[in-house]
Order: sequence, then C-alpha cells, then structure tokens
Amino acid sequence: MRNLSIDALRAFVTTADVGSVTNAADQLGRSQPAISLQIKKLEESLGAELFVRLNRRLKLSEAGQTVYPTAKDILKLNDQLASQFQRPELAGQIRLGIPSEFATTLVPKIIGRFAQSYPNITLEVFSDLSRNLMSENQREHYDLILALHDKPSAKRRGLIRSDKLVWVGSQNHMADRQDILPLVLAQDGCLYRKRVLRALEKIKRPWHIIHTNPDLSGIRAAIEEGLGITVLALSTVPEGLDVLTKYQNQALPELGSIDISLQYEQRNATPATERLAGYIKSSLN
Repeated sequence: MRNLSIDALRAFVTTADVGSVTNAADQLGRSQPAISLQIKKLEESLGAELFVRLNRRLKLSEAGQTVYPTAKDILKLNDQLASQFQRPELAGQIRLGIPSEFATTLVPKIIGRFAQSYPNITLEVFSDLSRNLMSENQREHYDLILALHDKPSAKRRGLIRSDKLVWVGSQNHMADRQDILPLVLAQDGCLYRKRVLRALEKIKRPWHIIHTNPDLSGIRAAIEEGLGITVLALSTVPEGLDVLTKYQNQALPELGSIDISLQYEQRNATPATERLAGYIKSSLN
C-alpha cells in the first residue's frame, strides 16, 4: 500500500478551499508548478481525478468530494502532532474589521483555518458597515480592514477584486403577491441599500422596506421566511438562496459592481497581519 504525501494532501485541500492552483501556491509559499505536481502525484496514488474545471475555477470532482473530508482530518492530526513539538512561528494580536456579510462567509472558512494554523495569534473580528470601519474615528482601531467601495477603480489602494451586486431571494418562499417590491436591507448607510434605492428610483419601480437588519444571518432568515428580497455581492450569496433577475415577471435593474479592498499600513504591519492578509486575498481572488 502506498503512503500518501502530507505535502500533496495539503496542496489538494488548499487548492480546493481557494479554487485555484495559483492562489494555493501563494498561500502555501510554493510555486504554481510545484502545487500542480503535488496534486498530480496524489491523483496518481489514488488512481482518480480530483478536480474538474468550471468557469475558470477548479471544483472538486466526485472522487475529490470523497477524498476532501478525510484529507482535512489527516492534515489536522498531522498539524496537531507537529505543533506539540514545534513552537508556532507567529504570535501576537490582530484586530480585523470586516463587513457583516463577508464575516459570515469568511470567518468559518478562511479565518477559522488561520486560527487553527496559528494558535498563538489572538484574532479579534469586528463587523460593521464599511463606511464606519473606514471612518476617521474608527479605522485606527483596526490592524486590517476588509472594505467595500461604491465606485470601482482599477487604481484603488489595496484592491483585491470587483464583485457584482445581485438580487437575491428564495424561490420556494417568494412573497411575490405584492405589487410593491418588498425589500430586506441593512440599515441606512449600507452601500448595497444606497445602490438599490438609487436604481429603483431611476426606473420608478415602487418599493417598500419590509425588514431592516444589520447582519447577513438576520437578512437571510427574513428572506427564507418570504418577507422580501435583498441585494448581495455575488461571492457572498448563501447556499439555499437564489440569484434573481425578475420579480413578478418584471426585470430587476442591474446594480453594477463594487470594489473589495484590504486596508492596512504595510510599513507598520506585523508578520502575523501580513500572513492573515495573504489568507484573505487568496480566498477572495
């Protein structure tokens, strides 16, 4: 029986998590060919193809979905054993400011894995509107801020990517009996809210805010109950909700895109902050 390489398993799991060999290479500090070779060796050892390519991203094949949870368990056990005899290379405290919808999707996946890899780093996560996080009174309280911007710009400092804004609802519990568009939105000051109301006013589409909630979990619960529809960045749409183009057979207006940036003072950043920044960039690219 062949022994599976820990490096190959790590290359496989990281690629599955971030969706591309390039991002996995950046996160692991390896070259892209090296990561591709590790995955190829693992596929040869198992006799199965682990990935398929879909819309320029790598997705797990049926075999890959079977291998993934066991591979994660093996890596966890390996890292736990190694950590008992190795001093973690990074330590300190990081204060991260992040919009609530990204906190809901990033914290369990990326930030959770970061915390497991670096147990001597204390990570404090604060959720708020980007406007508040980036305000003069608050921004100095954070080591790292994931921020959203209303006007996309290729020259923006710290730009990670642009993300399309989409209408989101529940096809199974759609409150589509209403003539007036029922909205579930965050509080006043939210970039998404501003964009939605501006677009609806432009086409003179009647609307009514049914429910206001600052947290994505609360917004999702309201949508699942059929109270109305909302708008989210495409990369943060939760499983179980649907991207909509129409409501009551009427087209919903296009909302454009937003910029996502990572803001921090690089000259004063600690190695721990730089490492977390790399994790977040890889996950969102």
